[in-house]
Amino acid sequence: MFIDKAKITVKAGKGGDGAISFLHEKFIEKGGPDGGNGGHGGSIYFKATNDETTLINYRHARKVMANDGGKGAKKNMYGKKAEDIYLNVPVGTVIFKEPEHEFLCDLSKEGQTFLAAKGGRGGRGNACFVTSTNRVPRVAENGLPGEEKFLTLELKLLADVGLVGFPSVGKSTLLSVVSKAKPEIADYPFTTIVPNLGVCQVDDSSFVMADLPGLIEGASQGKGLGLQFLRHIERCRVLVHILDMSRENPLEDFNVINNELDTYGFNLLKRPMIVVCSKVEDVESTRKYLEIKKELEGKYDVLPICSILHEGIKELLYKIKDVLVDAPYFPLYEEKDQDIKVYNAREELKPEFEIKRTGAHEFRIYGERIERTYSLINISTDEGLMKLLSILRNIGVDEKLHEMGAKDGDTVILCDFEFDFFE
Repeated sequence: MFIDKAKITVKAGKGGDGAISFLHEKFIEKGGPDGGNGGHGGSIYFKATNDETTLINYRHARKVMANDGGKGAKKNMYGKKAEDIYLNVPVGTVIFKEPEHEFLCDLSKEGQTFLAAKGGRGGRGNACFVTSTNRVPRVAENGLPGEEKFLTLELKLLADVGLVGFPSVGKSTLLSVVSKAKPEIADYPFTTIVPNLGVCQVDDSSFVMADLPGLIEGASQGKGLGLQFLRHIERCRVLVHILDMSRENPLEDFNVINNELDTYGFNLLKRPMIVVCSKVEDVESTRKYLEIKKELEGKYDVLPICSILHEGIKELLYKIKDVLVDAPYFPLYEEKDQDIKVYNAREELKPEFEIKRTGAHEFRIYGERIERTYSLINISTDEGLMKLLSILRNIGVDEKLHEMGAKDGDTVILCDFEFDFFE
């Protein structure tokens, strides 16, 4: 079954918590803190491979989760790093982040990998918090949570040449003649309901040709099978526009399909296009071919073929080969560099926290930075709890609560932690 679109949630593993431990060994006095760090959580990668041809493996796999990192232990033992997960997808898969539908990556090369969800960093054990003034720290960090993302996977086939045109104009027949592909061929519209690929050999070179489901007027707005499969034309470097000479007005068909390609975007009409007049087998069809050639002369190469009789096929293949030599590549999206962090002054100047009144005597603290800080602190010990309250006081939470009219005994909530406010 050909599946070219899937939605999936990926959740990386949480980092392991750092340990709070003190060395206890015979004949060793004041061994000191020896709590080890937690291990990193598992990350989730996508990997492009030619061994896969569809996204059917993700049709029912709604969520993929990596394991959490191991907790730190005594004697400065680090927690075990969780194994990363590699998800194989077909070459040509494009990944978007939802709900913004933000482009993340185009896996267009064999073996290319993309980090979709990064595992959380392991927390530091109390051995890392020794200072000259605090020789026995009873505080450690929790591991950071792993990233969680809702993704859309779209397969956009890698083909050099795309066959476009109305239904039943002879696209599948042509592909079956010039390659070993065996698409379904019949005398009714929309015989082709999934894209078909074929490899065409011309002398010592070859190229991949894609037979796409027939387009109709309104395809770029989703009519027929257009919007569902137009995405597979996006990578094609050369378009072969097939016109059926047995239809009443092939030139009008040509303009209709070109309008749909232009409306769809992705610079489809800026790519080299070869116009092929199919079913040229009698006087009337020859007359129509000559009229179209005269009308489009100087703009497009117009070639006549009859796939059933194998007439004009050789000339068409050599023309495609010649055009491909100079045909440019059109990148679908601007690739992002995962290793470069862009400094955003506006983001850095944002306040560390925000407080909202959620009840007559209840306040809640929000903010990505303060919530991240809270997730790191192990508040299971008195020292850890005091560290959190000290941080909140230092960044001005007490002053802000006072300005908002908080009274003694009011409840303050940060994530899942609640405490009473007292001036």
